[in-house]
Amino acid sequence: MAEVLYITANPKSVEESLGLAVGEEFIQAYREENPEDEIIRLDLYDYDIPYIDTDVFNGWGKLQQGQEFDLLSPDEQDKVRRINVLTEQFKNADKYVFVTPLWNFSVPPKMKAYIDTVSIAGSTFKYTENGPVGLLEGKKALHIQARGGIYSEGPAADLEMGDRYIKAVMGFLGVTDTDSIIIEGHAFMPDKLEEIKGAALEKAKSYASQF
Repeated sequence: MAEVLYITANPKSVEESLGLAVGEEFIQAYREENPEDEIIRLDLYDYDIPYIDTDVFNGWGKLQQGQEFDLLSPDEQDKVRRINVLTEQFKNADKYVFVTPLWNFSVPPKMKAYIDTVSIAGSTFKYTENGPVGLLEGKKALHIQARGGIYSEGPAADLEMGDRYIKAVMGFLGVTDTDSIIIEGHAFMPDKLEEIKGAALEKAKSYASQF
């Protein structure tokens, strides 16, 4: 049995979001193919994701100096604890499914904050004399991204940093088996919305059988 983290970062509903609709199609198809796997849903807009801020750095610093956790300030304890919980959950998963829109050429801020909380030295990667090494080898990831314009080719191709970011971070953490389902052009070509959506839904269902 595998544990799958289904991580979404979009404040819209499934009915309003093309990316979330495709994500739901994928996860339902995956559940049918793998009924014994555990799927954990993590809607980042329903969570108070801690930012890496002064409290976090102060808390980490005190712990590194040997101070007891109970002696940290209440804010330091709360934020460090929540980061630890999210990191352990991420480490324990076998597969990751990220669902994001392309916002301002990248991922939503909630996703960036989440990635920061699970990219922890000594936990999901380590430093060596030859540079950082990811500790999550053998896992796999999928990024489902909706983008209204065309970024796979043409003049805007270099501006897309959301899918590239997810893949770069996963590779850094040791997850080299990472793929994408991209839905694009529906805002640029609204007359082809249903065609684009239909093709993406079919791809999601097909991909679920091999993920």
